[in-house]
Amino acid sequence: MTAIQFSSVSEDLVEAFIKAATWHGSLEEAEAMLASHPELAVSNIHIAAILGNDELVKSFLDFDSSNATATAPPYSCDALVYLCLSKYLRLDKTRTDGFLKAATALLEAGADPNTGFWTTGDYPEFETALYGAAGVAHNAVVTGLLLDHGANPNDDEAVYHSPENRDNDAMKLLVETGKLTNENLLMMLIRKHDWHDYEGARYLLQHGANPNGEKTRQWYPVHHALARCNSIEMIGLLLDYGADPAVKSQGITAVACAAREGRGDVLKLFQQRGFPVQLTGIDELTAACAMGNNDAVQAILVQQPQLAAEVIAIGGTLLAKFTGAGNLRGVKQLLDLGVSVTAPFTEGDGYFAIPKNSLPIHIAAWRARHDVVKLLIERGSPVDLPDSNGQTPLALAIKACVDSYWTDTRSPASVASLLNAGASATAIPFPTGYAAIDELLEKHR
Repeated sequence: MTAIQFSSVSEDLVEAFIKAATWHGSLEEAEAMLASHPELAVSNIHIAAILGNDELVKSFLDFDSSNATATAPPYSCDALVYLCLSKYLRLDKTRTDGFLKAATALLEAGADPNTGFWTTGDYPEFETALYGAAGVAHNAVVTGLLLDHGANPNDDEAVYHSPENRDNDAMKLLVETGKLTNENLLMMLIRKHDWHDYEGARYLLQHGANPNGEKTRQWYPVHHALARCNSIEMIGLLLDYGADPAVKSQGITAVACAAREGRGDVLKLFQQRGFPVQLTGIDELTAACAMGNNDAVQAILVQQPQLAAEVIAIGGTLLAKFTGAGNLRGVKQLLDLGVSVTAPFTEGDGYFAIPKNSLPIHIAAWRARHDVVKLLIERGSPVDLPDSNGQTPLALAIKACVDSYWTDTRSPASVASLLNAGASATAIPFPTGYAAIDELLEKHR
């Protein structure tokens, strides 16, 4: 059924507003539309739900209770789903009580707590109200209401997306139903490593997530934490709860994975915890480089000199990983071994927004690995070559300070090194948003 629309607003405008006011992003467009067309706010039950206007939602239901399940474009879903996907629910905490009352009214009038809609495209997904509340808005109040009314806590999208926040209250409600499958608990733990969330990961481990569990596609928590360059504390936490570095993912132990990711600190932690670091072939040499152990590197090469060429052959990937991990001693070992300072990272890394064929200097600048930037410059790295997105090392170093997930650890050190090495600042927008960098740029303009 299609919902009744009370006002004379065009259907196209209503649809455009719903799209602007739901899912991800800011409220800027939606607020501008409301300012120009205030009649939108009272046009139908879907917009009333999106705005958390519980009194108007109740009025629509009193007029016709079937409005509780009526669908509307652009997603062909009902008011409860739109409510849970509302940007206002996510961004305007002052409306929480209104959203709770509106959602309660919809459920009591017959809305299905497991209601949702199918997306389109190559990989369609069923997006539910619970996904919106727990995985988009991360709103514990509405999440709890849905669960109390029978929403399925094992909803795939809610499980996958609820960990995408450091505010874990909504995620915890899913866990505390006691109904999550072991695989879904494991998925949440793996997602917490995507978010580098120590407290969230610890909570999940305390509530039964298996640190040696295998997810579909052979994902294991330790391997995933290494691939996401999690802190040594995060790796240690997994070991505290029984993670086994000998477990293999796609034939590779976590020990070998740590070596390939340039995590000398993790290899040393494994040793300290009593796990042997015993590798062979190229992995043995890579581990010695990662641990900055030049004596071990030379001893291995005496016995297996051909390994140097094998490391150089994949040097672009290894240097990218070591650089991203901030492993200065490891990077030095690779360069001393003969890996080129301009060896490209051919595959790139979408998670860290590193485009294909990036050079080590691009990665070091973007990941704010200041000492590595300095070393690469000393070893002859170019300082002005753009990456495949057109970003120079200087631009990336500035972006790391003002528009990255690691701005809280920002420093002008990489910018200073690049400018002192002759990097051009002519194309850099000014001011940058970081006073310490602006001062450096002014001196080089």
